[in-house]
Amino acid sequence: MTDYPEKTCAIDRLVRHPKLVAAAIAGQKTQQRRDGVYGWPGETFELDGIAFIITALERKTLADMTDNDAKAEGYPGLEAYKNLILKMHPGMTWDGNAKVWVHHFKKQ
Repeated sequence: MTDYPEKTCAIDRLVRHPKLVAAAIAGQKTQQRRDGVYGWPGETFELDGIAFIITALERKTLADMTDNDAKAEGYPGLEAYKNLILKMHPGMTWDGNAKVWVHHFKKQ
C-alpha cells in the first residue's frame, strides 16, 4: 500500500510515554500501533534529541498481533501489551477485528 490517508495526529505524538521513549532509544521498540496515521514512511521524528525514521506503515487488525510484535512495541509479550492497553482505556474490550495502523521505525 502506498496511498495513505491524511494524518490524524502529529508525528511528535507517536511515542510519548517515557518508558516507551527509553525503549525506542535503546532499540527495543521499533513499532507503534495507533488508530490513526501519525507519520508516513520516510518521515522523521525525534525522541530526546535522537532522530528516528518511519520505515513502513501497515494497516493490520489487533488479531494479527504476535508476541514478537508486542516485543517490538516495547512490552514483554502480547498479554502484557493487551493488559496495559485495556488498563489505559477503561471500558474498552480487546476486539481482534479492530484495525490499527502499525508504524515501523528505526534510529537514523
